Amino acid sequence: MKTLPNHTLLYDEDCPMCNMYTTGFIKTNMLDNQGRKPFVNITTEEENYIDIHRAKNEIALVDTQNKRVYYGIESLLKVIGNSFPWMEKIGNWKPINYFLKKLYKFISYNRKVIVPSKPKVGDQINCIPDFNTKYRLFYIAFATFFTALVLFQYAELIVFLPKATFVREILFAIGQIGFQAHFIRKIDKQKQWNYIGNFVTVSIIGSLLLLPILFLNSYYNLNEYFILAWFGLTVNFMIYEHYRRINLLELPKYLTLTWILYRILALVIILNF
Repeated sequence: MKTLPNHTLLYDEDCPMCNMYTTGFIKTNMLDNQGRKPFVNITTEEENYIDIHRAKNEIALVDTQNKRVYYGIESLLKVIGNSFPWMEKIGNWKPINYFLKKLYKFISYNRKVIVPSKPKVGDQINCIPDFNTKYRLFYIAFATFFTALVLFQYAELIVFLPKATFVREILFAIGQIGFQAHFIRKIDKQKQWNYIGNFVTVSIIGSLLLLPILFLNSYYNLNEYFILAWFGLTVNFMIYEHYRRINLLELPKYLTLTWILYRILALVIILNF
């Protein structure tokens, strides 16, 4: 790879995704060993020419020689384009660039609910992105649709269940949000949004774990008990992940119990109606 010298990415060290791809840039020599720095280590001099607020939402790439700063998808295209100019050229094509910017913001504004981390206490400066209602609602809608679609396909493989419909699955997915919202209505609004974002992420994770079975079953006739057992293991992992996230968010532990209760009630309804 061709190294981009004298450029430093200011990344969110509490974001596993940010850690992963910035480390990848270093290991593949797209950036040198000084090519990344935690956002919290911004110097007073750098604060004079870096838009701190914008850098929380869009990762900043600092040209340390010319004091020029690139943000968001522009910074990533700058790094990647140094090794692959054709990718930067395609990425800067107006329709593609517009889509990439929207996708980047979709991920960035929701990164703390996609991969949560326990906030550090005492930092004078942090890299927590702004809360954006539009992108959070879009994320919740995407997660709900994706989960319902996968569950609809998977439910058709479980012969013990009545015939599945997509409408049924999406109504149950939406119902889960309303059910849990009832138990968090008295807590801070920001925490409510963060919790809903996290628990729909748990649903996405569960759906992703079911996809390999859907793929394999399209080529092989898998045993119905194996399909059911895999679903059970997936549900158990989702319970663990939901509980882990509840602890990170410092929310009441009973939310995991109500989350389980809703799924039991949903199963009873499916089996009897």
